[in-house]
Amino acid sequence: MGKLGLSIYPERSTFEKDKEYLELAHKYGFKRVFTSLLQIKDDKEKVLAEFKKVVDYANSLGMEVMVDINPELFAQLNISYDDLSFFHEMGAYGVRLDIGFTGSEEAKMTRNPYGIKIEINMSTGTSYVDNIMNYSPNTVNLMGSHNFYPHRYSGLSYDHFVYCSEQFRKYNINTMAFVNSHDATFGPWPTSDGLCSLEEHRNLEIATQVKHLILTGLIDDISIGNAYASEAELKAMSEAFNADFPTLKVDVASDITENERICLFDNLHSYRGDRSEYILRSTRTRIYYKDKEFPAHNTKDMIRGDILIDNEGYGQYKGETQIALKEMKNDGRVNVVGRISEDELFLLNFLRPWSSFKLIENKE
Repeated sequence: MGKLGLSIYPERSTFEKDKEYLELAHKYGFKRVFTSLLQIKDDKEKVLAEFKKVVDYANSLGMEVMVDINPELFAQLNISYDDLSFFHEMGAYGVRLDIGFTGSEEAKMTRNPYGIKIEINMSTGTSYVDNIMNYSPNTVNLMGSHNFYPHRYSGLSYDHFVYCSEQFRKYNINTMAFVNSHDATFGPWPTSDGLCSLEEHRNLEIATQVKHLILTGLIDDISIGNAYASEAELKAMSEAFNADFPTLKVDVASDITENERICLFDNLHSYRGDRSEYILRSTRTRIYYKDKEFPAHNTKDMIRGDILIDNEGYGQYKGETQIALKEMKNDGRVNVVGRISEDELFLLNFLRPWSSFKLIENKE
C-alpha cells in the first residue's frame, strides 16, 4: 500500500507551525515528509540543529522524513557519499538526490549501514536508473520520486511522466509524485505558482490530482509539494487516496428524479467489458430497479461526459446507467440526468473495462 506525504520547509517557517501541520497531517494518515536542504547557506552544525528538531518531531509521530540534497551540498557540508552518518544523526528516513552522481555512487549509498533510503529523481527521462541498476544496488533502499515545478507551464507533460515512471516500474522501485495544494502559500523557493509534478494538475482540486495518479497505476506514494495545505485538502486527499474504488464527480441535471439519483449515487458501477466506443455501460441498475419508473425527460442530444439513464421507451434497457463517450443523437429514449464535472472529464480515459467506480454529486 502506498503512502501519503507532505512537505515542510523549516527555514521558511517556524517550528510551532511545522509541528501543528505535522500533527494535522498525521491525523489523516500521512506518513511521508519531504524537506529540502538545497537552500541552506549556513554551517553544518546550525543546519543539523534546525532541521533535527522538526525531524525528531516527525519521527515521534511515526513519519518518515526524506531530505532533498545534491552533490554540491555534500561538498558544502563536507559529507562523503560513502558516509551517510550526517543524515543518520539528523534522523532522516532517506535522502533524495535532486541531481545524481554517476550510478556507482548511488548504488553504493543504498548499501549504507543505517538502512537510509536513497531516492532518485524520476523526471529526467535518461537511462539514469538503468545505470544505477548496473552497479547492483540494494533495491530495498532505492526509491524514485518525480520533481515538482514552481513555475507555471514548466511541469511534466503526461507522456513524459508515463515514459519516466515506466522506467522505474520495470524494476519494481517505489515511486512518488507531487500534487499541488491551492491553500498552501510557499515552497522552498521565493516564487511559486503551486508545486506539482504534472503540469495538467496545477489548477485541479487536490482530490482530482490524487485520483488521476492512482488511476495511472504508475505511482505508489503521493506528496503535497507546497505548504501548508488546509485541513479540508488533507481530508479530501486522504479520502481519495484510501477509497476502495475511484470516484467521479457529477453535476446533476436540475430535473433529475429520485429514482435516477438512486441509480447514480446508491450503486457501485461496473464498466461492462464488451465495450462500445459510444457509451460506458453500467448495466446492473436496470436489473435492480426494473420495477421503478423512469419517464422520459431531458432527452436532448448527448455529448461526451453526459450521464445517461434509459427511460421507459427502451423496453428491457429501462434504468440502465451509461456515460456518453462520444456525441450521439437522442431519439427520445434516453434521459440526460447529469454530466461528469468538467475538471474530471479526462479521468474517463483512465477507467478500464471490468473496473468498478462510484459516482458522487459535485456539491460546488
